[in-house]
Amino acid sequence: MRTRVRRARRDGAKVVFTNGCFDLLHPGHVRYLAAARDRGDVLVVGVNSDRSVRTLKGPGRPVQSEAARAEVLAALAAVDHVVVFDAPTPIDLILALEPDVLAKGADWAADEIVGADEVRSWGGRVARIPLVPGQSTTRLLERSPTDARQR
Repeated sequence: MRTRVRRARRDGAKVVFTNGCFDLLHPGHVRYLAAARDRGDVLVVGVNSDRSVRTLKGPGRPVQSEAARAEVLAALAAVDHVVVFDAPTPIDLILALEPDVLAKGADWAADEIVGADEVRSWGGRVARIPLVPGQSTTRLLERSPTDARQR
């Protein structure tokens, strides 16, 4: 991935990086990824491994395997590359790829975004992207089947 990102940058592309679990893909994810892609020319998505999702979200998660989540993300027009990472945070991936833009949801406070200081240190920027209200995997899983039929 590092070679691909360097090649894209050498060709004049601005590289955007974002990360997340992306367990059950929903319209909020799709809009978020499109907005992240709009911040540059190439979008790299770091996907938490199954083990790291369990650590972050608890037992019963992820609903979909890391391979399934990566496949679905890679099929989206906004996404150029997908990388699965197993660490608690994507900092090693961010340091390896040195993106021009680090995108995170606006639900993250600016001072809590992992890698923000590092990206700024090499002249990159951090983009906090507004989320779609009411859209989250956790919320989808909490809804009863009756709630889902009513929508």
